[in-house]
Amino acid sequence: MKQFMAMLKKNENEHPPPTKLLNLAGQLCQELQSSSPSLEKLVEAMMGCQNKRYFLTNIHVVRACVSVHIHKGQHDAACRLLECCKAEEKEELVQLWHEIHYRRVMEKYHTDFLTPLQKFRCRKRNPPPISICPEGLKNRNYSEEVRQHLHRFAAEVTANPDKNQREGLARDMNLQPTQVYNWFANYRRRKKS
Repeated sequence: MKQFMAMLKKNENEHPPPTKLLNLAGQLCQELQSSSPSLEKLVEAMMGCQNKRYFLTNIHVVRACVSVHIHKGQHDAACRLLECCKAEEKEELVQLWHEIHYRRVMEKYHTDFLTPLQKFRCRKRNPPPISICPEGLKNRNYSEEVRQHLHRFAAEVTANPDKNQREGLARDMNLQPTQVYNWFANYRRRKKS
């Protein structure tokens, strides 16, 4: 840690900073515990220097910064950091984005965990920005053709197909049997309400 701080001070005006310094930052962020005071000092030092944008190309540094912000309850700052970072690991950035919003909801409701439904709603309400998810979130809806086929089957045959019928439908529409099972379960639930 002392070696890193000395290197950081020595190279604070170099653009870009030496690769050795950037790699050491990533390594230290990986090794330190997420809520440790040492990590907070490290993050503070990196984010306080003129070269901070270079450090934000390393996913370990980004994860450490987000962790420190979450630990301090600074959810908006964590989101802004993700929006401007240049790390290549887009999927991991999306996961971090969701984690920030999960923590925010957990703090709001004073709970230590969220149900899958709460997480789903949280992701729907807080989609990641285009800067970290350029292709947008995957659409998990079925095509119009598949939906019509399932609706027709529910209306004309049964809304509660047996295992063989579900497997046949799955084969016909290139779906998994569990997808067909869930679609019909959701269909019956919507009809009730």
